Amino acid sequence: MTQRFPIGDSITIEQLSTDPHLHLARLRAAEPVSWIPALAGWLVTGREAAIEVMRDADTYTVDDPRFSTARVIGPSMLSLDGETHRRHREPFGDPFRAGAVRGAMSDWVHRRAGELVDELAPAGSGDLRADVAAPLAIDVMMRMLDLPGVAAADLLGWYDGIVGAVHAVTEGEALPASGPEAYAALHTAVSARLDESALLAVVGSNGDLTVDEIVANVAVLLFGGVVTSESATAIAFQFILADPEVAGAVTADRSLVPAAVEETLRLEPSAAVVDRYATRDAELRGVHVTSGDLVRVSLSGANRDPATFSDPDRLDLSRANGAQHVTFARGPHACLGIHVARLEAVAAVGAVLDRLPDVSIEKVEPIRGLVFRAPEHVPVRWASNGL
Repeated sequence: MTQRFPIGDSITIEQLSTDPHLHLARLRAAEPVSWIPALAGWLVTGREAAIEVMRDADTYTVDDPRFSTARVIGPSMLSLDGETHRRHREPFGDPFRAGAVRGAMSDWVHRRAGELVDELAPAGSGDLRADVAAPLAIDVMMRMLDLPGVAAADLLGWYDGIVGAVHAVTEGEALPASGPEAYAALHTAVSARLDESALLAVVGSNGDLTVDEIVANVAVLLFGGVVTSESATAIAFQFILADPEVAGAVTADRSLVPAAVEETLRLEPSAAVVDRYATRDAELRGVHVTSGDLVRVSLSGANRDPATFSDPDRLDLSRANGAQHVTFARGPHACLGIHVARLEAVAAVGAVLDRLPDVSIEKVEPIRGLVFRAPEHVPVRWASNGL
């Protein structure tokens, strides 16, 4: 490495996992594309460079043997590029389009969020991540995937096994047996219901995917639909309730909830980074990237780029360009579930404000994680005359 990156040289995994934003700001200002020895790769923190990488799948690909999710579930829309990626992704597209989500899911998600909060209300206190965000995320995916006869507990167990294995591989550990075992169980359940699930019937009619390919992509949807949506909703709860000015504003005017949620998505993406691998030597913002290099895009860093967002560390309910964040990525791998994730968070926040009088956060817990970030708990208390 002949190029010098003094800030990158000093950055640790611990810093990027616990309180990254100060360090990302330093990198973005002086080394927006920096070699990070702790990551054994490049870290891109500027928004425009991040978008360039994510849009250029020919130069920066996910199709690499090191890609962690593919090591657990095999090839899928998440780990392929080009025409093969399109063949995997397009059959799943229709049910996740904005109009389809509004028509088929909106009323149900709002109703289910209200039911979860109503079940919690008599207690007077609770954990909004464990009691609302988590069950809502799994219930939404149960409804989207539509696997008749599969219990939520089983689906959640398979999800835990797959997620745990991906985490282990991402952190350089050996692939645990629990990952393939969970995936095998999911494969059995999905393959037996190809003709019963409305979603999979649409997939079958829209493309030519094999059973193995369908199951791999269902695993991707399950993985993304639970871990990132649950965390995004938990983050929204914490940011909104921990800021008295914001909490007061959205309590007084529910029409501000979508703007508040959008700002929390920008400030703290639940999936903080996306990985790409250089397919050839390239110049990126004046930096020479070598073929085969890991190029890690910091969505967290890009979302607080002052070149795009004024006063970027502030939750601003009147921010005109807040939706220009890259939390859901850009390019061919932009998140398929973007409309579902937004819907969940908005519905959950609205239900809590509507049904838990004088709700207040008891403790602001740290948001942690190198790749997937969230507070472990969102403990709150509300008036004892709750519903």
